[in-house]
Amino acid sequence: MKKDNILIRPILTEKFLRLEEEENKYAFQVNPDANKIEIRHAIEGKFDVKVEKVAVMNMKGKEKEMTIRSGGQVIRTRGRRSDWKKAIVTLVEGDNIDYYQGETAV
Repeated sequence: MKKDNILIRPILTEKFLRLEEEENKYAFQVNPDANKIEIRHAIEGKFDVKVEKVAVMNMKGKEKEMTIRSGGQVIRTRGRRSDWKKAIVTLVEGDNIDYYQGETAV
């Protein structure tokens, strides 16, 4: 698998921002077909850091229900969000990831 296709996006929530500061852990949404070794190489190559540990979780998509009123009728639809994979990466002490590296605002 190509390194470009492994990392989809970082997960920036309050919980993971706290983990970044306290435990040097970073979370990413990754390709569901990627394994821990591929994720490690993608992180190390993209951000120029040393990875100590990779933990992965397969997240199940939620069931969703929506009700719409249209033309006097009530339409109910059911659906399901996609399944996805989360990786929590622990970096060696002293390394950190700057998500905005190289990006400048004009």
